[in-house]
Amino acid sequence: MSALRTRLLDLLGPVVGPTGHDLEDVTVSPAGKRSVVRVVVDKDGGVSLDDVADVSRDISEALDALDEAEPGVFGASYVLEVSSPGVDRPLTAPRHWRRNRGRLVQAALVDGGTATGRVLEADEDDDGGLVLEVDGAPRALPYAEVARGTVQVEFSRPGADEEDDA
Repeated sequence: MSALRTRLLDLLGPVVGPTGHDLEDVTVSPAGKRSVVRVVVDKDGGVSLDDVADVSRDISEALDALDEAEPGVFGASYVLEVSSPGVDRPLTAPRHWRRNRGRLVQAALVDGGTATGRVLEADEDDDGGLVLEVDGAPRALPYAEVARGTVQVEFSRPGADEEDDA
């Protein structure tokens, strides 16, 4: 992890947290004489465009203050991009699993195996685990046994119509 990325994670975590969002990632990429600062935020229930606009203002103020205190930290200037994580984002933290209850996922296990199923339950803390419905039966997986997970794209998720009507 680069020193600048670590500094930005430390700087922006306290800025994003009070808004009710989680800071998922920060990357800085050179783009000619300037830099592109990409910030990924998430929250329970998903991130709306209004959320992105509100969080962007707070992040921009913090980055502008850093750029003023340390001119050139981003090159000649920077462009800020704030977004939510895409469906291809790996599930690595308990909150990622919790936010994907009901979704079909593939869990890569530390022993090299995989488990594919629908997330039924997900504990809040790192010492807990999750329960997947695999072939119609629940399968408990402690987080310690799960390396990461990925959401499987479904064009017609079972029960989605009932959820939309509620």
